[in-house]
This record gives sequence, structure tokens and C-alpha cells, in this order.
Amino acid sequence: MAGDAVVLTVPGPSGNREVRLSSPDRVLWPELGVTKRALADYLIEVSGAFLAANGDRPVSLQRFPGGIDGEQFFSKNPPKGAPDFVRTVTVVYPSGRSHPQLVLDEPASIVWAAQMNTVVFHPWASRAADPDDPDQLRIDLDPQPGTDFSDAVPVVHELRRVLDDAGLEAFVKTSGNRGLHVFAPIEPTHEFLEVRHAVIAAARELERRLPETVTTKWWKEERGAKIFVDFNQANRDRTMAGAYSPRALPGASVSCPVGWDELDEVDPAAFTVLTVPERLRSVGDPWAGMGERPGRIDALLAWWDHDAASGLGELPFPPDFPKMPGEPPRVQPSRARHD
Repeated sequence: MAGDAVVLTVPGPSGNREVRLSSPDRVLWPELGVTKRALADYLIEVSGAFLAANGDRPVSLQRFPGGIDGEQFFSKNPPKGAPDFVRTVTVVYPSGRSHPQLVLDEPASIVWAAQMNTVVFHPWASRAADPDDPDQLRIDLDPQPGTDFSDAVPVVHELRRVLDDAGLEAFVKTSGNRGLHVFAPIEPTHEFLEVRHAVIAAARELERRLPETVTTKWWKEERGAKIFVDFNQANRDRTMAGAYSPRALPGASVSCPVGWDELDEVDPAAFTVLTVPERLRSVGDPWAGMGERPGRIDALLAWWDHDAASGLGELPFPPDFPKMPGEPPRVQPSRARHD
């Protein structure tokens, strides 16, 4: 039976804060029996690395009031009664509408998010001070049916070489599921659409190098048993699970940064809310100092321009986006042929 509440003392830059945690014994991950209190303890233990990766950014909270097998919803805007140490920043969504979005800056704020039944944290690729211009180029490698994590590993090594050829330093993490996420710190000098074009340019170059194993096809019916480079994760208000964020999966897995030298031996299922704190203590954070040497996307944009001049233009946007200039029809190829 879930307990009534506990009050956690959470250290932070402004001293200790008292954060109330209701129903601490509520089980969030039934398969392992991981409770809401265990999640809060995890977030406190990893808060330094977590905030280095996800703090000072607009963030969406994926909340599960009854555990990962129950109802879920996203919170982007500050809920009523949010404490004063949880700030907001006004962002512009793809619709053109503006609204305040949550920003997490200190350990107490992520424990408060756990109190709000947050399991997955989805940070933007831009900073709160400049939400329109990403300071990270992000690429999501998504294994399609018939492939798995081991198939994505050689692809991600080649992607690292592609980005190096474009003058960017790549960092990698597990998605917490079957895929891999690659981040490259960039100077915040281009808005989301241009960064998306840079991602598409890198994805197309990767596909040219590995045509038998990589696809940029948006429609699932065209992808085959390959690794899909999800370029649409680079759009405004499109996010992926942040570094050290738990995932709403049975094994309580975590999206975990890894070193390039350990990637070939990685078992993504081994990174969980129960194991990652000890990993941080023994191995350290492979993403420490990631933003200290930001690159530029000029080379990738030159590749985009070259591809566009050769007839390779815009690719489909997500269905909830407004129709974009140069975008091909939003209809799956089999239906378009039928029509």
C-alpha cells in the first residue's frame, strides 16, 4: 500500500530544499518493483550529470500517475502550484503559438518532477536563453523490425566519421530501448529548420556510405530491415528522452551516455535506475564537458545545398506540423499510387 507522504531533503546550489513526495511506495515499474521513492532517490544521485545534460532547457515531462502500465500524458507548461524554484521560459511552437514551458535548474526541481509522477524527461535542443536556436545537433538512429541494437552500433560509428568530416564532435548515448542517440554540440547560430537541414544532410551522407543498412525513408512501408535516421527529431518542439532520463519500459532502463571505446560491448538493458548511479561513481560521465567545444554546421549546410541542387530537397514533416515550403505530399507512397 502506498504511504501517505515523505519529505526529502534535497541539496542544491541554494542550500537544502524540502520536497514533499506523496505515495512514495507506489510501484512505477511493476516488473522490478521500483517505486516512486526509488525514482526520486535515483534522480538525486544522478542530479549532477542529469542537470548538466538537461538543465537550463525547455523540457516536457512525460507523466504516469499510476505507473508505466497506466495512463500517461505530457506536461509542457507549468502546472498550477509549481514551486518558485521551477522556472519557465516562453517558447514558440510549430503552430506559431507562444507559451511558457518548464525549465529544470537544480536537484529539487527534478525531484519535484518525480513528485508529479514524471518518468521520462524530454529536453529541447536549445537553451532557455535562446530557445529558437539549438546548441545541439541531435540524430536518432532507430532500428526497424528485423534489426536490433547490435545492427545500429556499426552505423553509429560511421555516423561519427560523417560528423567528424563535417567538423563536429559526436557524443553517443543509448536511447533506453533499442536505438542510439548521437549529439554534437554546435554554436547556437541557426534556427531549428536549418539545423534540421543539417541533420538531413548528415543522414543522406550516412545512407550513401551504408546503403544496405541505413535508410532516410520517412514512410515505414519503404524502410525495410534497416536503421532509420529519424531526421524529424531535429524539429522545433520535437524531443527525445534526455541523458540519464528513465524510460517507461519494463526493465526501468535509462537513456545512458557511453564512451565510444565501450560502445561495442554495451548492453543497453544493463543501464537502469538501479545500476546507473554506481556506473557514474565508478566510470564517470562520458558527456562531462560536452558543450565546451561547440562546432558549426556550415559544412553540413553546404552538403544540403549541394544535394538540393542535385534534386534532393525537403523531406516530410510530422503530421501535426503546418505544411512547409518545398515539402513533398504527406501521403504514404502506396496510397499515393492508388489515388
